[in-house]
Amino acid sequence: MSFLPPALDFPKSEEEVCDKWAKESTFHTQNRLSEQRGDEEFTFYDGPPFATGLPHYGHILAGTIKDVVTRYAAMTGKIVERRAGWDCHGLPVEYEIDQMLNITHRDQVLEMGIDKYNETCRSIVTRYTKEWESTITRLGRWIDFENDYKTMDPNFMESVWWVFKQLFEKDLVYQGYKVMPFSTACGTPLSNFEAGLNYKEVRDPAVVVNFPLVEDEETSFLAWTTTPWTLPSNVALCVHEKLEYVKILDKKSGRKYIVAKTRMCQLYPAMSKKKWKPSMGEELFEILATFPGTELVGKKYVPIFDYFTKDDNASEYFRVLSDNYVTDDAGTGIVHQAPAFGEDDYRVCLAHGVIQKGAELPCPVDGNGMFTEKVPPVKGEHVKKADAKLMEIIKENGRLVQKDNLDHSYPFCWRSDTPLIYKAVPSWFIKVEEIKDRLVENNKKTYWVPNIVKEGRFHNWLVDARDWAVSRNRFWGTPIPIWATDDMSEVICIGSIAELAELSGVTIDDLHREVVDKIEIPSKKTPGVVLKRIDEVFDCWFESGSMPYAQKHYPFENREKFESGFPANFIAEGLDQTRGWFYTLMVLATALFDKPAFQNLIVNGLVQAADGKKMSKRLKNYPDPVVVINKYGADALRMYLINSPVVRAESLKFKEEGVLGVVKEVFLPWYNAFRFMMQNIERFESTGRKFIPSSVKVHGTTNPTDVWISAATQKLIKYVHEEMQAYRLYTVMPELVRFITQLTNWYVRLNRDRLKGAEGDDDDAEVGLQVLYDVLLNMTTVMAPFTPFITEFFYQHLRKMQPSYPEHVNGGGAQNPVKPGKSDSIHYLALPTYDPSRLNENAVEAMEKLQTIVELGRNVREKRLINLKTPVKNVVVILRNPSQNVIDSVTGPLKGYILSELNAWELTIVPRESEHEWVTLSLTPDFKKLGKKFGSKMKTVAATIKSMSHAEAVGVLEKGHLDIEGGTVDALTEMVSKLSFSKEGEQWESASTQEGDAVVAIDCTQDDAILAAGRARELINAIQQLRKNAGLDLKDKVEAFFLENETDPIIEAAVSENVEVFRSKFKGSVPLPKRYAPKWSVEICSENVEVAGSKVQVTLCRPAVAAREGLPDEQTIFLSTLQPYSVETGAELSFSVDGKDLKVKEGVDFWLSTASKLAATKTVVWL
Repeated sequence: MSFLPPALDFPKSEEEVCDKWAKESTFHTQNRLSEQRGDEEFTFYDGPPFATGLPHYGHILAGTIKDVVTRYAAMTGKIVERRAGWDCHGLPVEYEIDQMLNITHRDQVLEMGIDKYNETCRSIVTRYTKEWESTITRLGRWIDFENDYKTMDPNFMESVWWVFKQLFEKDLVYQGYKVMPFSTACGTPLSNFEAGLNYKEVRDPAVVVNFPLVEDEETSFLAWTTTPWTLPSNVALCVHEKLEYVKILDKKSGRKYIVAKTRMCQLYPAMSKKKWKPSMGEELFEILATFPGTELVGKKYVPIFDYFTKDDNASEYFRVLSDNYVTDDAGTGIVHQAPAFGEDDYRVCLAHGVIQKGAELPCPVDGNGMFTEKVPPVKGEHVKKADAKLMEIIKENGRLVQKDNLDHSYPFCWRSDTPLIYKAVPSWFIKVEEIKDRLVENNKKTYWVPNIVKEGRFHNWLVDARDWAVSRNRFWGTPIPIWATDDMSEVICIGSIAELAELSGVTIDDLHREVVDKIEIPSKKTPGVVLKRIDEVFDCWFESGSMPYAQKHYPFENREKFESGFPANFIAEGLDQTRGWFYTLMVLATALFDKPAFQNLIVNGLVQAADGKKMSKRLKNYPDPVVVINKYGADALRMYLINSPVVRAESLKFKEEGVLGVVKEVFLPWYNAFRFMMQNIERFESTGRKFIPSSVKVHGTTNPTDVWISAATQKLIKYVHEEMQAYRLYTVMPELVRFITQLTNWYVRLNRDRLKGAEGDDDDAEVGLQVLYDVLLNMTTVMAPFTPFITEFFYQHLRKMQPSYPEHVNGGGAQNPVKPGKSDSIHYLALPTYDPSRLNENAVEAMEKLQTIVELGRNVREKRLINLKTPVKNVVVILRNPSQNVIDSVTGPLKGYILSELNAWELTIVPRESEHEWVTLSLTPDFKKLGKKFGSKMKTVAATIKSMSHAEAVGVLEKGHLDIEGGTVDALTEMVSKLSFSKEGEQWESASTQEGDAVVAIDCTQDDAILAAGRARELINAIQQLRKNAGLDLKDKVEAFFLENETDPIIEAAVSENVEVFRSKFKGSVPLPKRYAPKWSVEICSENVEVAGSKVQVTLCRPAVAAREGLPDEQTIFLSTLQPYSVETGAELSFSVDGKDLKVKEGVDFWLSTASKLAATKTVVWL
């Protein structure tokens, strides 16, 4: 067909569909139609990405999952708002600006002005939105970019203020110090889940340092650390009260040390080796005393540095504390305490009164990780770079006992890719620990795919939830709406622009720092005193967690709409959001409404490079997504991603050949089946009849393959609805792929000749085409959410045959009610619901058995190297306990299909009473189950079962059990039965199923008739291939001729013995020796092919009349100008040549084809 090329350019056709959607506003029309119908709302939240970079496979994967689910919802009676959102604030933006402007310290921002800095940030946040829109749209994802939301919009920010004020009023907000992961490159603390995003293997210095006791300076505590830069801030040591400690004399240095007894190996590594013997220690050390950790608590030691010896609280410093967090799995069993740089250090020192809550900490490091003037030797140096100099000072002071390196996993900043430190910072916190029981309960109300992430990783994170530090000491973000006096004696939390205007008298339309920081609020408690806004902004995770409310400007607008659609029906993101967006959504929704923010969630895994490594732009270890889409099409990429482990939170090693595989294995066969149907509908209509889709004809067919494929289609529809309602995309796609295989590899192939009308029954051909049309329309509609482009392409052709198609004119195609044909897009249609009356289990069972028989038969042919073109005499089938339905089907209506597929002359289904002549039934016990039951008798039981004869084994299966050795063995669940071919005779070859429940044997005898039939089939294939190469259509008539070695005319013999086979294949035409071809035949194409090992020239010619031998030249010249289709049978034609009147008669002087002439003149007797 001129409009359906043999090979469809999938990417090009997708681009044409994209243009159609854009021109017709198809996405918005789908929503409008849903709204007009009053469809039920389906709420979907799209987590906002940063638009400071281009979309990668992680975004494409999550976007595809979201698109499939929301398209499915829209096609099942739901209205789905799909708004794009952009995360505009926070580190990703600020870090880029800092790099651009070479900013290394926050003072530089203050010098240039927050207004200028923020304006620069604002200028890049939407840098790539157009690229995002282009890629996402090309991917086929429908999402509203025109009505998007941005976290920097005043309406969004105002709702964030409202959220925070609700928490403030519920007493869920407080200010305090917290040791947090801190990015020195970005100058801001990170949350624990941010710190977990980017771990790397690093090598750090590992040192053991001595701390002499004040009471005995010849004896020292030993502490081990991998952060020497924290030693200037040391204010305490910590032991475990229940650990056993020893005082030893180190014989090499003559010094006395105190360490945990089990950690002496830190000083003497030989103790950790297998060859170590206690006697070896006599040369290295002497144990002077042993005591529990409790005896060390409270002892004073000499500080390693004197930088903090004059602090107000210094009298509490430099003593030994105790805590259970100390372990003996590394180090010395004594831990040095720097409360400004360790979470446990801070907790332990606070508990023991070394530091006071809210008081200044001994912290000589600024917000950029640089040492301050408090540690003069390394002032201005970054803490990580200062390690070497500090270790040198410690060594010079005689305090360095051991120096080594440690390779370990360490957190890096996810944005700047620099090592994090842990640092105590003043922060504003949400009291998550206070509500974590509610978090756990609300998590139970949600449904996750896969569930293991909900019950495992996320549940554990909630159980161990800590208070959430939501403040950041940055500039480009939503300012925390707290106004306070300098001494924090009066604190106000603002929840709206209107409230701020009421209290300050200033009305604003932007909530960023450069605007709100200038606003002062008069104190209500102390006249003349003003409240100023605190310095911090919100962590951007607080903003993204607020998006359900802020995207709708709730509660200031859309109150009813939001509340009716909350919690959301569905969200989806990657596994990394377990501690990110999923967590912040759950915390804020629980704190605000004691509800989860979502009902259903799909978690996707990580898309990795082909080698299993992280995808890296620098390494270029993955193909550009845009290039992949332009090469294979978005549908292929979508299907590849969804039909992979990544949809159930596992990792996917992305391989481009996998996308190509989808094209080859799914789209090409699907397209070929569609094109084949369209070609044959056109052929059918060329007979003068009109093809009009008819459900009556589809439902009324009795052809077993029609009934089967219709049942399989209904089963697919039912399955897709069940699995999509359970959000199991990973189970849907394999079933869709399997169905396409069933349709193309079985239904179409089995019915190819029938659908082409080659079997001579156009009525039956039409029924088959009706069924195929019905299946393809249903399947195309069901697949629409998954592969939106190719289904749209198919639909635009399929719709034109529908009776309702004319209704699409004058805008009718974009109006309700939607109908196949009338509606302008497949995406306007409702997904089909399954028809229980057509779920024909008998038809499915019979076809499954047919496929088993055919596949085993092919295996047998391969074993004997018998080409499928060569027929076989007999196919014998032995089935274990087949149902009567199966027997009736394979010996009745399906028999012809089996014979055709296996190119066999005869099919024999062996009855049960004759099985023993062909096979042996053997039984094997299930040792795992029976071993427990029979114990020591199992050996006897097994031997008895295995040694049974065929008849005995059949008897056991018919009885259903075996009584043996005082016990009973169930034949169905505790034994495995298997059929094995046992017929004697070399002509037989067999194959059996893995389960041993079916055996197929073939009589492989090859005689002259068999060989001739095989050659005939090879010639048929050669002619068909030649037609295809010549671009001929099914309706194009030709005459075929062959030229072979005349000394051994095996091809002519093969044709002569199989004339009827050729006539049925070529609509009455038979290939003939080329010597009979009229000399005026017009050759279309000719090719040398190999048939049965011989070279044969096959030529296709246009149909031509054939003249009687000896006819005068005047008549033959005239006949050479005739076209066969212009002459009727038996016609007498008159003409003149040089004034001479002549006549010729069809059937006497000439014939309408060479075959007709040869048959009529008996020149070729086999015709």
